[in-house]
Amino acid sequence: MRWSRNSSDAASAASSGRLPSLVWLIPLAAALICAALAYQSVSRRGPAITIRFLNAEGLEAGKAAVKYRDVEIGTVEAITLASDRSHVVAEVRLTEDARRFAVKGTRFWVVRPRVDAGGISGLGTVLSGAYIGVDAGHSRETETHFTGLETPSAVRRDDDGARYVLHGDSLGSVDIGSPVYYRRVQVGRVSGVMLDKNGTGVSLDVFVDQQYQQYVGTNTRWWQASGLDLRLDANGLTLNTQSLAAVMLGGIAFQTPPGESIGTAAPDGAAFPLAQDEAAAMRHADGPAAPVVMKFTQSLRGLTVGAPVDFRGIQLGEVTRIGVEFDPKTREFTLPVALNLYPERLGRRYLESVQHSDTNAGKALLLKLVASGLRGQLRTGNLLTNQLYIALDMFPKAPPARVDLNVQPIELPTVPNTLEELQVQIADIAKKLDQVPFEQLGHNLNEALQNADRLLRQLDTQLTPQARDTLASAEKTFSAANAVLQQDSPMQADMHEALTQLTQTLRSLNALADYLEQHPESLVWGKAKSGQ
Repeated sequence: MRWSRNSSDAASAASSGRLPSLVWLIPLAAALICAALAYQSVSRRGPAITIRFLNAEGLEAGKAAVKYRDVEIGTVEAITLASDRSHVVAEVRLTEDARRFAVKGTRFWVVRPRVDAGGISGLGTVLSGAYIGVDAGHSRETETHFTGLETPSAVRRDDDGARYVLHGDSLGSVDIGSPVYYRRVQVGRVSGVMLDKNGTGVSLDVFVDQQYQQYVGTNTRWWQASGLDLRLDANGLTLNTQSLAAVMLGGIAFQTPPGESIGTAAPDGAAFPLAQDEAAAMRHADGPAAPVVMKFTQSLRGLTVGAPVDFRGIQLGEVTRIGVEFDPKTREFTLPVALNLYPERLGRRYLESVQHSDTNAGKALLLKLVASGLRGQLRTGNLLTNQLYIALDMFPKAPPARVDLNVQPIELPTVPNTLEELQVQIADIAKKLDQVPFEQLGHNLNEALQNADRLLRQLDTQLTPQARDTLASAEKTFSAANAVLQQDSPMQADMHEALTQLTQTLRSLNALADYLEQHPESLVWGKAKSGQ
């Protein structure tokens, strides 16, 4: 029994000695698992980057994600305000798989509900909250500090297509994200807008999808498709527009002129001029412009920069500047108007005659045309708006004028328009009328009327009674004559009988005359007896 008790005590002691070692293994295993998870988490963390934004609207630290094509590749860990309070800095931790996004050229922007030229975007963030969108760069040089875009990128670097640069005078209603049309089919979008360095125009970056890139060639013409193109011509009223989106938000359109080929394919990055409308884009190439000045003396109200200059309905140029000059010698004002004329619009034969002649042929032709009456004249182009344009035409009866070809720009002579001539004539008539002594004429006329009144009164008092007696005598005479001339009066019967006798006498005289003509000897011997 003692042996068995000792044996059980030993077994109990042995078991009590192993129990503490098993208890301590559990926390040790848990610590090892946590360390493994922490190592795995740390090893999977990507690089830390900072992104600079003007404001942090919609972003929340610890919740806002960084997404590329709706796949989460990082998290916003903190948002701080810059020391100068001009911007905010978002501290972002990317995942290990997104390490390749931390390179130069990568672009970031905040995705939030937005209405712009591209339409309505970011509606999904109303419930999920704003996040940071990414467009991956292609550089291999790492970068950790970025400046975010204020508007989303309209074109991603991974999109397939070609980019072109358009140069125009103004932006119009076009903006980043505006559509690009080819034959009223949307084939691309505007990806960037920039003001030229010299400030004389704008440059637009447009992107055309790869499947439509084949329609862009060296002969392609580009124009702004914003707004409505309303025309009233011989064909009636015509309304042209690309789409409702283009009318509301603006857009760009391109096409090749009718009858021309597209030409060789335009390379990526090719530059094109941007016209204000389709008519200007499809107009035949004008060649170099010839600057000209015309000086007017009448009012230029209604004439604006860009107003057409035409020759018998053919537009040869446009107005580029309107000014005013004062001549101290004559103390008169003149209104110089600068024009750009395009001689190539005068036709193929004109160009051939100039090109096949000597270099002074164009100047000699200009002098000849001016000597024949070539002049500029202001005319009304629209009676409703009173808009003016400049017409070049031949005026054979215009006063002689000289042109100095050694002065640039050349000054072409002008003539007043018909309305101005009419106004001058009316002014001359008014001036002559002012010289007429209407007051003296009125005084003389008043005296003449008074004299006539006195004369009439004298006639009424002195001559009227005598005139009445004379009229009464004349009336009696006319009554007597009427009585004599009546058909049943005795006078009429006596006159009828006398006329009858007179007729018989005339017949006897005619017979006697005939007999004497045949027998003149009867005047001496008498009438021969019958039978002798």
